[in-house]
Amino acid sequence: MKRREDTTTVNRSTRCAIYTRKSTDEGLDLAFNSLDAQREAGEAFVLSRKHEGWTCLEARYDDGGYSGGDIDRPALKRLMIDIEAGLVDAVVCYKVDRLSRSLPDFSRLIEVFDRHRVMFVSVTQPINTADSSGRLMLNVLLSFAQFERELIADRTRDKMAAARKKGKWTGGFPVLGYDVHPDGGKLVVNEEEAEAVRQIFALYLDVGSQQATAAELNHRGWRTKSWMTKDGTPHEGVDFDKNHVARLLSNPLYVGKVGLRGQVFPGEHPAIVDQELYDRVQALLAQNNVSGGAVAKNRYGHLLRGLLHCTACGCAMSPSVTRRKGRVHRYYVCGNAAKHGWKSCPHPSLPAGQIEDAVVARIACIGRDPGLLQETLAQLRTIKATRQPALTAERRRLDREVTRLRDRGSDEVQVGRIEARLVEIAEELAVLEGQTIDRRDLARALTLFDEVWGCLFPPEQERVIALLVERVDFDAEREMVAVTFRPTGIRALTEEIADAQEVVA
Repeated sequence: MKRREDTTTVNRSTRCAIYTRKSTDEGLDLAFNSLDAQREAGEAFVLSRKHEGWTCLEARYDDGGYSGGDIDRPALKRLMIDIEAGLVDAVVCYKVDRLSRSLPDFSRLIEVFDRHRVMFVSVTQPINTADSSGRLMLNVLLSFAQFERELIADRTRDKMAAARKKGKWTGGFPVLGYDVHPDGGKLVVNEEEAEAVRQIFALYLDVGSQQATAAELNHRGWRTKSWMTKDGTPHEGVDFDKNHVARLLSNPLYVGKVGLRGQVFPGEHPAIVDQELYDRVQALLAQNNVSGGAVAKNRYGHLLRGLLHCTACGCAMSPSVTRRKGRVHRYYVCGNAAKHGWKSCPHPSLPAGQIEDAVVARIACIGRDPGLLQETLAQLRTIKATRQPALTAERRRLDREVTRLRDRGSDEVQVGRIEARLVEIAEELAVLEGQTIDRRDLARALTLFDEVWGCLFPPEQERVIALLVERVDFDAEREMVAVTFRPTGIRALTEEIADAQEVVA
Protein backbone atom coordinates (compact mmCIF):
# COMPACT_ATOMS: atom_id res chain seq x y z
CA MET A 1 0.00 0.00 0.00
CA LYS A 2 1.32 3.42 -0.93
CA ARG A 3 2.24 5.52 2.10
CA ARG A 4 1.48 9.19 2.35
CA GLU A 5 4.44 11.40 1.61
CA ASP A 6 5.98 13.11 4.64
CA THR A 7 5.72 16.87 4.73
CA THR A 8 7.10 19.64 6.88
CA THR A 9 4.32 22.08 6.05
CA VAL A 10 3.33 23.71 9.34
CA ASN A 11 -0.29 24.29 8.40
CA ARG A 12 -0.93 20.76 7.17
CA SER A 13 -4.40 19.63 8.22
CA THR A 14 -4.52 16.83 10.82
CA ARG A 15 -7.61 14.70 10.20
CA CYS A 16 -8.81 13.31 13.54
CA ALA A 17 -10.94 10.18 13.94
CA ILE A 18 -12.70 10.07 17.31
CA TYR A 19 -13.12 6.51 18.57
CA THR A 20 -15.60 5.71 21.35
CA ARG A 21 -16.47 2.47 23.14
CA LYS A 22 -18.72 1.20 25.92
CA SER A 23 -18.48 -2.36 27.25
CA THR A 24 -22.23 -2.86 27.72
CA ASP A 25 -25.26 -1.69 25.76
CA GLU A 26 -26.94 -0.38 28.91
CA GLY A 27 -28.14 3.20 28.41
CA LEU A 28 -27.26 3.34 24.71
CA ASP A 29 -30.91 3.99 23.87
CA LEU A 30 -30.81 7.34 25.69
CA ALA A 31 -30.89 10.56 23.68
CA PHE A 32 -27.43 11.46 25.01
CA ASN A 33 -25.44 8.40 26.03
CA SER A 34 -21.89 7.55 27.05
CA LEU A 35 -20.69 7.31 23.45
CA ASP A 36 -22.09 10.78 22.72
CA ALA A 37 -20.34 12.15 25.82
CA GLN A 38 -17.01 10.64 24.76
CA ARG A 39 -17.37 12.06 21.25
CA GLU A 40 -18.30 15.50 22.56
CA ALA A 41 -15.15 15.51 24.74
CA GLY A 42 -13.09 14.44 21.74
CA GLU A 43 -14.56 17.16 19.52
CA ALA A 44 -13.81 19.80 22.16
CA PHE A 45 -10.22 18.56 22.41
CA VAL A 46 -9.74 18.71 18.63
CA LEU A 47 -11.32 22.18 18.54
CA SER A 48 -8.78 23.37 21.14
CA ARG A 49 -6.03 22.53 18.64
CA LYS A 50 -7.74 24.02 15.62
CA HIS A 51 -4.93 26.56 15.31
CA GLU A 52 -2.59 23.61 14.61
CA GLY A 53 -4.77 22.48 11.73
CA TRP A 54 -6.68 19.77 13.62
CA THR A 55 -10.13 18.89 12.23
CA CYS A 56 -12.71 16.21 13.12
CA LEU A 57 -13.71 13.63 10.55
CA GLU A 58 -17.47 13.37 10.12
CA ALA A 59 -17.37 9.56 10.21
CA ARG A 60 -18.30 8.11 13.60
CA TYR A 61 -16.43 5.16 15.05
CA ASP A 62 -18.68 4.07 17.94
CA ASP A 63 -18.56 0.57 19.45
CA GLY A 64 -21.44 0.25 21.89
CA GLY A 65 -21.68 -3.03 23.80
CA TYR A 66 -18.18 -4.32 22.95
CA SER A 67 -15.48 -5.36 25.42
CA GLY A 68 -12.02 -3.83 25.34
CA GLY A 69 -10.51 -7.27 25.94
CA ASP A 70 -10.19 -7.98 22.21
CA ILE A 71 -10.20 -6.08 18.93
CA ASP A 72 -13.08 -7.87 17.22
CA ARG A 73 -15.24 -4.73 17.03
CA PRO A 74 -17.02 -3.39 13.92
CA ALA A 75 -16.25 0.31 14.36
CA LEU A 76 -12.60 -0.41 15.20
CA LYS A 77 -12.32 -2.53 12.06
CA ARG A 78 -13.71 0.35 9.97
CA LEU A 79 -11.24 2.70 11.62
CA MET A 80 -8.30 0.43 10.77
CA ILE A 81 -9.47 0.18 7.15
CA ASP A 82 -9.64 3.98 6.89
CA ILE A 83 -6.18 4.29 8.47
CA GLU A 84 -4.71 1.88 5.93
CA ALA A 85 -6.46 3.84 3.17
CA GLY A 86 -4.65 7.01 4.33
CA LEU A 87 -7.80 8.83 5.47
CA VAL A 88 -6.76 9.42 9.10
CA ASP A 89 -3.88 11.36 10.68
CA ALA A 90 -4.77 11.04 14.38
CA VAL A 91 -6.96 8.81 16.55
CA VAL A 92 -8.55 10.54 19.53
CA CYS A 93 -10.02 8.64 22.51
CA TYR A 94 -11.49 9.83 25.80
CA LYS A 95 -9.20 7.40 27.68
CA VAL A 96 -6.59 4.85 26.66
CA ASP A 97 -8.73 1.88 27.69
CA ARG A 98 -11.46 2.93 25.24
CA LEU A 99 -9.20 1.71 22.44
CA SER A 100 -8.09 -1.50 24.19
CA ARG A 101 -7.63 -3.00 27.65
CA SER A 102 -5.17 -5.59 26.36
CA LEU A 103 -1.49 -4.66 26.27
CA PRO A 104 -0.63 -7.02 23.36
CA ASP A 105 -3.63 -5.82 21.32
CA PHE A 106 -2.85 -2.17 22.04
CA SER A 107 0.77 -2.66 21.01
CA ARG A 108 -0.33 -4.18 17.69
CA LEU A 109 -2.73 -1.29 17.06
CA ILE A 110 0.00 1.27 17.79
CA GLU A 111 2.33 -0.57 15.39
CA VAL A 112 -0.25 -0.12 12.63
CA PHE A 113 -0.69 3.53 13.58
CA ASP A 114 3.08 4.08 13.41
CA ARG A 115 3.36 2.32 10.08
CA HIS A 116 0.85 4.76 8.60
CA ARG A 117 2.16 7.79 10.56
CA VAL A 118 -1.02 8.12 12.59
CA MET A 119 -0.70 9.54 16.13
CA PHE A 120 -2.79 8.40 19.09
CA VAL A 121 -4.09 10.97 21.58
CA SER A 122 -5.99 10.58 24.87
CA VAL A 123 -8.29 13.44 25.89
CA THR A 124 -8.07 12.92 29.67
CA GLN A 125 -4.50 11.59 29.95
CA PRO A 126 -1.17 13.22 28.98
CA ILE A 127 -0.63 10.86 26.06
CA ASN A 128 0.35 11.76 22.55
CA THR A 129 2.35 9.18 20.62
CA ALA A 130 3.89 11.93 18.54
CA ASP A 131 6.47 12.50 21.31
CA SER A 132 8.65 10.20 23.42
CA SER A 133 7.24 11.24 26.83
CA GLY A 134 3.74 10.49 25.60
CA ARG A 135 4.85 7.02 24.50
CA LEU A 136 6.43 6.35 27.89
CA MET A 137 3.26 7.36 29.73
CA LEU A 138 1.20 5.20 27.37
CA ASN A 139 3.29 2.10 28.11
CA VAL A 140 3.08 2.69 31.87
CA LEU A 141 -0.70 3.10 31.82
CA LEU A 142 -1.19 0.06 29.60
CA SER A 143 0.97 -2.12 31.83
CA PHE A 144 -1.06 -1.16 34.90
CA ALA A 145 -4.35 -1.68 33.02
CA GLN A 146 -3.23 -5.16 31.91
CA PHE A 147 -2.10 -6.00 35.45
CA GLU A 148 -5.44 -4.87 36.92
CA ARG A 149 -7.39 -6.90 34.36
CA GLU A 150 -5.40 -10.08 35.03
CA LEU A 151 -5.60 -9.54 38.80
CA ILE A 152 -9.40 -9.32 38.65
CA ALA A 153 -9.52 -12.48 36.54
CA ASP A 154 -7.27 -14.33 39.02
CA ARG A 155 -9.44 -13.26 41.96
CA THR A 156 -12.59 -14.38 40.16
CA ARG A 157 -11.09 -17.80 39.35
CA ASP A 158 -9.86 -18.26 42.93
CA LYS A 159 -13.26 -17.31 44.33
CA MET A 160 -15.06 -19.77 42.04
CA ALA A 161 -12.55 -22.53 42.84
CA ALA A 162 -13.04 -22.02 46.59
CA ALA A 163 -16.82 -22.16 46.14
CA ARG A 164 -16.61 -25.37 44.11
CA LYS A 165 -14.42 -27.03 46.71
CA LYS A 166 -17.26 -26.36 49.16
CA GLY A 167 -19.68 -28.04 46.74
CA LYS A 168 -21.44 -24.87 45.65
CA TRP A 169 -22.96 -24.22 42.22
CA THR A 170 -20.98 -21.34 40.71
CA GLY A 171 -23.19 -20.61 37.75
CA GLY A 172 -23.15 -21.39 34.07
CA PHE A 173 -25.80 -22.94 31.85
CA PRO A 174 -28.32 -25.14 33.71
CA VAL A 175 -28.15 -28.86 32.88
CA LEU A 176 -30.92 -31.31 32.10
CA GLY A 177 -32.32 -32.67 35.37
CA TYR A 178 -31.78 -29.55 37.48
CA ASP A 179 -33.15 -26.02 37.70
CA VAL A 180 -31.40 -23.05 39.27
CA HIS A 181 -33.06 -21.94 42.52
CA PRO A 182 -34.93 -18.62 42.09
CA ASP A 183 -32.57 -17.02 44.60
CA GLY A 184 -29.58 -18.35 42.63
CA GLY A 185 -26.49 -20.05 43.99
CA LYS A 186 -27.78 -23.63 44.09
CA LEU A 187 -29.44 -26.36 42.03
CA VAL A 188 -32.82 -27.98 42.67
CA VAL A 189 -34.01 -31.23 41.09
CA ASN A 190 -36.45 -31.10 38.18
CA GLU A 191 -38.15 -34.46 38.74
CA GLU A 192 -39.46 -34.88 35.19
CA GLU A 193 -36.09 -34.13 33.64
CA ALA A 194 -34.28 -36.23 36.26
CA GLU A 195 -36.18 -39.31 35.13
CA ALA A 196 -35.19 -38.53 31.52
CA VAL A 197 -31.53 -38.29 32.58
CA ARG A 198 -31.66 -41.71 34.24
CA GLN A 199 -33.20 -43.17 31.08
CA ILE A 200 -30.41 -41.64 28.97
CA PHE A 201 -27.76 -43.30 31.17
CA ALA A 202 -29.56 -46.65 30.87
CA LEU A 203 -30.02 -46.20 27.10
CA TYR A 204 -26.29 -45.65 26.59
CA LEU A 205 -25.51 -48.88 28.46
CA ASP A 206 -28.00 -50.66 26.20
CA VAL A 207 -26.82 -49.37 22.80
CA GLY A 208 -23.16 -48.70 23.70
CA SER A 209 -22.73 -45.70 21.40
CA GLN A 210 -23.09 -41.94 21.84
CA GLN A 211 -24.19 -41.52 18.22
CA ALA A 212 -26.84 -44.22 18.54
CA THR A 213 -28.00 -42.77 21.87
CA ALA A 214 -28.41 -39.31 20.34
CA ALA A 215 -30.26 -40.78 17.36
CA GLU A 216 -32.69 -42.66 19.62
CA LEU A 217 -33.33 -39.58 21.78
CA ASN A 218 -34.13 -37.52 18.69
CA HIS A 219 -36.33 -40.35 17.43
CA ARG A 220 -38.30 -40.05 20.68
CA GLY A 221 -38.56 -36.29 20.22
CA TRP A 222 -36.46 -35.45 23.29
CA ARG A 223 -34.44 -32.24 23.41
CA THR A 224 -31.68 -30.69 25.50
CA LYS A 225 -32.36 -28.36 28.45
CA SER A 226 -34.71 -25.40 27.98
CA TRP A 227 -34.25 -22.54 30.43
CA MET A 228 -34.76 -18.83 30.95
CA THR A 229 -32.34 -16.12 32.05
CA LYS A 230 -33.02 -13.76 34.95
CA ASP A 231 -34.12 -11.05 32.52
CA GLY A 232 -36.67 -13.40 30.96
CA THR A 233 -34.78 -14.37 27.80
CA PRO A 234 -35.77 -17.93 26.81
CA HIS A 235 -33.20 -20.52 25.66
CA GLU A 236 -34.94 -23.37 23.87
CA GLY A 237 -33.58 -26.90 23.87
CA VAL A 238 -32.22 -28.40 20.66
CA ASP A 239 -31.93 -31.87 19.16
CA PHE A 240 -29.27 -34.09 20.70
CA ASP A 241 -25.96 -34.84 19.04
CA LYS A 242 -23.19 -37.10 20.30
CA ASN A 243 -21.38 -34.19 21.98
CA HIS A 244 -24.47 -33.37 24.04
CA VAL A 245 -24.66 -37.03 25.05
CA ALA A 246 -20.94 -37.15 25.92
CA ARG A 247 -21.14 -34.10 28.17
CA LEU A 248 -24.26 -35.38 29.90
CA LEU A 249 -22.89 -38.88 30.55
CA SER A 250 -19.58 -37.62 31.95
CA ASN A 251 -21.02 -34.84 34.17
CA PRO A 252 -20.37 -35.52 37.90
CA LEU A 253 -23.25 -33.19 38.83
CA TYR A 254 -25.60 -36.14 38.35
CA VAL A 255 -24.06 -38.04 41.28
CA GLY A 256 -24.17 -35.01 43.56
CA LYS A 257 -20.64 -33.73 42.91
CA VAL A 258 -19.00 -30.69 41.32
CA GLY A 259 -15.92 -30.74 39.11
CA LEU A 260 -12.87 -28.51 39.28
CA ARG A 261 -9.79 -28.93 37.03
CA GLY A 262 -10.11 -32.70 36.82
CA GLN A 263 -11.05 -33.14 40.49
CA VAL A 264 -14.52 -33.72 41.97
CA PHE A 265 -15.87 -32.55 45.32
CA PRO A 266 -19.10 -33.41 47.18
CA GLY A 267 -21.81 -30.96 46.12
CA GLU A 268 -24.61 -29.27 48.01
CA HIS A 269 -27.21 -30.49 45.48
CA PRO A 270 -28.83 -33.96 45.58
CA ALA A 271 -27.77 -36.73 43.18
CA ILE A 272 -30.27 -37.94 40.56
CA VAL A 273 -28.22 -40.86 39.16
CA ASP A 274 -27.14 -43.86 41.21
CA GLN A 275 -23.35 -44.04 41.68
CA GLU A 276 -23.25 -47.64 40.45
CA LEU A 277 -25.06 -46.70 37.21
CA TYR A 278 -22.76 -43.69 36.73
CA ASP A 279 -19.63 -45.84 37.25
CA ARG A 280 -20.82 -48.43 34.71
CA VAL A 281 -21.34 -45.68 32.14
CA GLN A 282 -17.87 -44.20 32.81
CA ALA A 283 -16.35 -47.66 32.36
CA LEU A 284 -18.09 -48.08 29.00
CA LEU A 285 -16.99 -44.61 27.91
CA ALA A 286 -13.41 -45.53 28.78
CA GLN A 287 -13.74 -48.87 27.00
CA ASN A 288 -14.89 -47.06 23.86
CA ASN A 289 -11.88 -44.73 24.17
CA VAL A 290 -14.15 -41.73 24.52
CA SER A 291 -13.58 -38.97 27.03
CA GLY A 292 -15.61 -35.78 26.92
CA GLY A 293 -16.79 -36.43 23.37
CA ALA A 294 -13.41 -37.32 21.82
CA VAL A 295 -13.57 -39.60 18.80
CA ALA A 296 -13.09 -43.31 19.46
CA LYS A 297 -10.73 -45.54 17.53
CA ASN A 298 -12.26 -47.69 14.80
CA ARG A 299 -12.86 -50.61 17.19
CA TYR A 300 -15.63 -52.16 15.15
CA GLY A 301 -13.96 -52.00 11.74
CA HIS A 302 -16.20 -49.50 9.96
CA LEU A 303 -14.55 -49.64 6.55
CA LEU A 304 -16.11 -46.41 5.25
CA ARG A 305 -15.53 -44.26 8.33
CA GLY A 306 -15.19 -40.63 7.23
CA LEU A 307 -15.97 -41.49 3.60
CA LEU A 308 -19.71 -42.25 3.42
CA HIS A 309 -22.23 -39.47 2.70
CA CYS A 310 -26.02 -39.33 2.42
CA THR A 311 -26.96 -37.89 -0.98
CA ALA A 312 -30.45 -36.81 0.13
CA CYS A 313 -29.23 -34.72 3.07
CA GLY A 314 -25.70 -33.87 1.94
CA CYS A 315 -24.42 -35.03 5.34
CA ALA A 316 -21.71 -37.45 6.39
CA MET A 317 -22.88 -40.83 7.67
CA SER A 318 -21.11 -41.68 10.93
CA PRO A 319 -20.25 -45.14 12.30
CA SER A 320 -22.58 -46.41 15.00
CA VAL A 321 -23.10 -49.67 16.90
CA THR A 322 -25.86 -51.21 18.98
CA ARG A 323 -25.74 -54.22 21.28
CA ARG A 324 -28.61 -56.66 21.28
CA LYS A 325 -28.54 -59.91 23.23
CA GLY A 326 -24.77 -59.78 23.54
CA ARG A 327 -24.15 -59.17 19.83
CA VAL A 328 -22.75 -56.00 18.25
CA HIS A 329 -24.60 -54.62 15.21
CA ARG A 330 -22.77 -52.08 13.05
CA TYR A 331 -24.48 -49.21 11.23
CA TYR A 332 -23.84 -45.92 9.48
CA VAL A 333 -26.16 -43.11 10.65
CA CYS A 334 -26.96 -39.96 8.64
CA GLY A 335 -25.76 -36.88 10.53
CA ASN A 336 -28.96 -35.02 9.68
CA ALA A 337 -31.11 -37.83 11.10
CA ALA A 338 -28.97 -38.08 14.23
CA LYS A 339 -29.34 -34.36 14.87
CA HIS A 340 -32.91 -33.65 13.74
CA GLY A 341 -34.68 -36.98 14.12
CA TRP A 342 -35.26 -40.08 12.00
CA LYS A 343 -38.06 -38.46 9.96
CA SER A 344 -35.70 -35.81 8.57
CA CYS A 345 -33.92 -38.33 6.28
CA PRO A 346 -35.44 -40.83 3.81
CA HIS A 347 -32.88 -43.46 4.85
CA PRO A 348 -31.46 -42.49 8.27
CA SER A 349 -29.31 -45.59 8.86
CA LEU A 350 -27.63 -48.36 6.89
CA PRO A 351 -26.35 -51.77 8.00
CA ALA A 352 -22.57 -51.39 7.75
CA GLY A 353 -21.89 -54.77 6.17
CA GLN A 354 -24.43 -54.20 3.42
CA ILE A 355 -23.06 -50.86 2.20
CA GLU A 356 -19.41 -51.93 2.63
CA ASP A 357 -19.96 -55.05 0.50
CA ALA A 358 -21.66 -52.91 -2.16
CA VAL A 359 -18.71 -50.49 -2.30
CA VAL A 360 -16.12 -53.29 -2.51
CA ALA A 361 -18.13 -54.97 -5.28
CA ARG A 362 -18.38 -51.67 -7.13
CA ILE A 363 -14.61 -51.12 -7.03
CA ALA A 364 -13.88 -54.70 -8.11
CA CYS A 365 -16.24 -54.63 -11.09
CA ILE A 366 -14.69 -51.43 -12.50
CA GLY A 367 -11.48 -53.32 -13.31
CA ARG A 368 -13.48 -55.88 -15.30
CA ASP A 369 -15.69 -53.44 -17.23
CA PRO A 370 -13.98 -51.35 -19.97
CA GLY A 371 -16.79 -48.78 -19.96
CA LEU A 372 -16.63 -48.24 -16.20
CA LEU A 373 -12.84 -48.16 -16.39
CA GLN A 374 -12.91 -45.35 -18.95
CA GLU A 375 -15.52 -43.44 -16.92
CA THR A 376 -13.41 -43.74 -13.76
CA LEU A 377 -10.28 -42.63 -15.62
CA ALA A 378 -12.07 -39.48 -16.83
CA GLN A 379 -13.27 -38.82 -13.28
CA LEU A 380 -9.74 -39.10 -11.90
CA ARG A 381 -8.32 -36.71 -14.49
CA THR A 382 -11.03 -34.15 -13.71
CA ILE A 383 -10.38 -34.42 -9.98
CA LYS A 384 -6.64 -34.00 -10.51
CA ALA A 385 -7.19 -30.89 -12.64
CA THR A 386 -9.24 -29.23 -9.89
CA ARG A 387 -7.35 -30.65 -6.92
CA GLN A 388 -3.99 -29.04 -7.70
CA PRO A 389 -5.28 -25.40 -7.78
CA ALA A 390 -7.34 -26.03 -4.62
CA LEU A 391 -4.31 -27.39 -2.75
CA THR A 392 -2.15 -24.50 -3.94
CA ALA A 393 -4.73 -21.98 -2.71
CA GLU A 394 -5.01 -23.77 0.64
CA ARG A 395 -1.22 -23.74 1.02
CA ARG A 396 -1.09 -19.97 0.44
CA ARG A 397 -3.89 -19.40 2.96
CA LEU A 398 -2.22 -21.57 5.61
CA ASP A 399 1.16 -19.88 5.03
CA ARG A 400 -0.49 -16.53 5.77
CA GLU A 401 -2.19 -17.99 8.84
CA VAL A 402 1.12 -19.30 10.24
CA THR A 403 2.72 -15.88 9.75
CA ARG A 404 -0.22 -14.18 11.48
CA LEU A 405 -0.17 -16.58 14.44
CA ARG A 406 3.58 -16.20 14.93
CA ASP A 407 3.32 -12.42 14.79
CA ARG A 408 0.73 -12.63 17.58
CA GLY A 409 2.86 -15.02 19.64
CA SER A 410 0.20 -17.73 19.48
CA ASP A 411 0.50 -21.25 20.87
CA GLU A 412 3.11 -23.26 18.98
CA VAL A 413 0.84 -26.31 19.18
CA GLN A 414 -1.67 -24.56 16.95
CA VAL A 415 1.10 -23.50 14.57
CA GLY A 416 2.41 -27.07 14.57
CA ARG A 417 -0.95 -28.45 13.45
CA ILE A 418 -1.07 -26.06 10.52
CA GLU A 419 2.52 -26.85 9.55
CA ALA A 420 1.70 -30.58 9.64
CA ARG A 421 -1.12 -29.91 7.19
CA LEU A 422 1.27 -27.90 5.00
CA VAL A 423 3.59 -30.92 4.86
CA GLU A 424 0.64 -33.10 3.76
CA ILE A 425 -0.26 -30.60 1.04
CA ALA A 426 3.33 -30.43 -0.21
CA GLU A 427 3.52 -34.23 -0.40
CA GLU A 428 0.20 -34.51 -2.23
CA LEU A 429 1.15 -31.77 -4.69
CA ALA A 430 4.47 -33.49 -5.37
CA VAL A 431 2.64 -36.74 -6.17
CA LEU A 432 0.06 -34.99 -8.37
CA GLU A 433 2.68 -33.03 -10.30
CA GLY A 434 4.84 -36.09 -10.90
CA GLN A 435 2.03 -38.50 -11.73
CA THR A 436 0.21 -39.20 -14.96
CA ILE A 437 -2.96 -41.27 -14.70
CA ASP A 438 -3.35 -43.75 -17.54
CA ARG A 439 -5.72 -46.61 -18.27
CA ARG A 440 -3.08 -49.29 -17.71
CA ASP A 441 -2.19 -48.10 -14.19
CA LEU A 442 -5.85 -47.91 -13.22
CA ALA A 443 -6.66 -51.35 -14.60
CA ARG A 444 -3.65 -52.90 -12.86
CA ALA A 445 -4.54 -51.33 -9.50
CA LEU A 446 -8.15 -52.49 -9.62
CA THR A 447 -7.20 -55.97 -10.83
CA LEU A 448 -4.81 -56.31 -7.89
CA PHE A 449 -7.57 -55.07 -5.60
CA ASP A 450 -9.94 -57.78 -6.80
CA GLU A 451 -7.31 -60.51 -6.47
CA VAL A 452 -6.10 -59.88 -2.92
CA TRP A 453 -9.03 -58.22 -1.15
CA GLY A 454 -10.32 -61.40 0.46
CA CYS A 455 -6.84 -62.23 1.82
CA LEU A 456 -6.35 -58.95 3.67
CA PHE A 457 -6.95 -58.47 7.39
CA PRO A 458 -9.52 -55.78 8.37
CA PRO A 459 -6.90 -53.09 9.23
CA GLU A 460 -5.23 -53.68 5.85
CA GLN A 461 -8.60 -53.48 4.08
CA GLU A 462 -9.34 -50.18 5.82
CA ARG A 463 -5.96 -48.78 4.74
CA VAL A 464 -6.46 -49.87 1.11
CA ILE A 465 -9.89 -48.21 0.96
CA ALA A 466 -8.47 -45.04 2.55
CA LEU A 467 -5.69 -44.94 -0.08
CA LEU A 468 -8.04 -45.44 -3.01
CA VAL A 469 -11.32 -43.72 -2.12
CA GLU A 470 -11.98 -39.98 -1.63
CA ARG A 471 -15.67 -40.37 -0.72
CA VAL A 472 -18.70 -42.62 -1.15
CA ASP A 473 -22.19 -41.21 -1.81
CA PHE A 474 -25.27 -43.32 -1.05
CA ASP A 475 -28.48 -42.38 -2.87
CA ALA A 476 -31.30 -44.09 -0.96
CA GLU A 477 -34.01 -43.02 -3.40
CA ARG A 478 -32.34 -44.65 -6.40
CA GLU A 479 -30.50 -47.26 -4.31
CA MET A 480 -27.20 -46.30 -5.93
CA VAL A 481 -23.65 -46.06 -4.63
CA ALA A 482 -21.17 -43.61 -6.21
CA VAL A 483 -17.46 -43.98 -5.48
CA THR A 484 -15.09 -41.02 -5.94
CA PHE A 485 -11.43 -42.07 -6.18
CA ARG A 486 -8.31 -40.26 -4.98
CA PRO A 487 -6.10 -39.16 -7.88
CA THR A 488 -2.99 -39.92 -5.79
CA GLY A 489 -4.31 -43.30 -4.71
CA ILE A 490 -3.78 -45.41 -7.82
CA ARG A 491 0.01 -45.67 -7.65
CA ALA A 492 -0.01 -45.84 -3.86
CA LEU A 493 -2.60 -48.61 -3.99
CA THR A 494 -0.56 -50.61 -6.49
CA GLU A 495 2.49 -50.44 -4.21
CA GLU A 496 0.43 -51.16 -1.08
CA ILE A 497 -1.26 -54.25 -2.52
CA ALA A 498 2.00 -55.51 -3.98
CA ASP A 499 3.51 -55.34 -0.48
CA ALA A 500 0.44 -57.06 0.94
CA GLN A 501 0.76 -59.85 -1.64
CA GLU A 502 4.31 -60.50 -0.47
CA VAL A 503 3.11 -60.73 3.15
CA VAL A 504 0.25 -63.10 2.24
CA ALA A 505 2.58 -65.23 0.12
